[in-house]
Amino acid sequence: MIDLHSYLKTIGFSSLSKAELNEILEEVVKNYDEKYVAESHPEHLYAEFSKNYGCDCGITVCGEYDEENQFHMEYYYPFFRGTGITTQESVIVEKHADKESYAGACDDLRIGVTMIFYLQNCTEYVSEMQKNNFDQNHMPLTLSGLAKEGKILLPVKKDQKQVAKEKELAKNRSTLIAAARNGDEAAMENLTMDDIDTYSMISRRIVKEDVFTIVDSYFMPYGIECDKYNVMGEIIDCVDFRNILTGEKIYQMTIECNDMQFDICINESDLLGEPKVGRRFKGIIWLQGQIQFCSYA
Repeated sequence: MIDLHSYLKTIGFSSLSKAELNEILEEVVKNYDEKYVAESHPEHLYAEFSKNYGCDCGITVCGEYDEENQFHMEYYYPFFRGTGITTQESVIVEKHADKESYAGACDDLRIGVTMIFYLQNCTEYVSEMQKNNFDQNHMPLTLSGLAKEGKILLPVKKDQKQVAKEKELAKNRSTLIAAARNGDEAAMENLTMDDIDTYSMISRRIVKEDVFTIVDSYFMPYGIECDKYNVMGEIIDCVDFRNILTGEKIYQMTIECNDMQFDICINESDLLGEPKVGRRFKGIIWLQGQIQFCSYA
């Protein structure tokens, strides 16, 4: 299970005592920026209070109202909301066993693995489910990552022909994977041969080259926690801002990883190197996601 408290530093809360944290959580409930309420069970009202402490990042407090209309907090989590639509593939949502929170899973052929993420707008999801408005097929999804650590790498030098060729190869591979999933044996054989050729190329080059000159982008699971990933991708955009309460500097980066773009948030003190457009970010992220029901409707 993700240690939610440890990710507070990512959004600018590096050192909070228990009393200070409780004070902040009370402030979120009293002076929220967003509030969502849904009937999670008969006679149970589930509520989310969110407050921003920076650019699209902050804290969400979740809990239930009792019979006397008093709110009782169950848990909280730091959030960072990304921009744009990351993917529109099918999304499956499942409830966590220990609390009223949800995880989503999405298969995108560009990534090659099932992306499991922490659902940010679970109250909205519950409401849409009750209205029977949720269709898991082709849901607009915005993904984002909270990074506890990361480093900046220089880019791999490529000319325009190499870039165009790589994009064409990636597109062809996605087509083959889609065909293979539908039982196309020829596509399976082609993918197997491609993997053998890739392994052979890496084996030759790794003798004299650094691995990060051969591999310029990746997205793979990290550890035993299902929504943590080790990622590396090219920085497409980068801005910095400060937590309005603590003044700590935060970087927000849009990276392109395996031909998929999403945003990452990281505390300046946890980042090694200076982020700039064209350079690469490498780090461990906690993946969060928001289903865009408005876009879907």
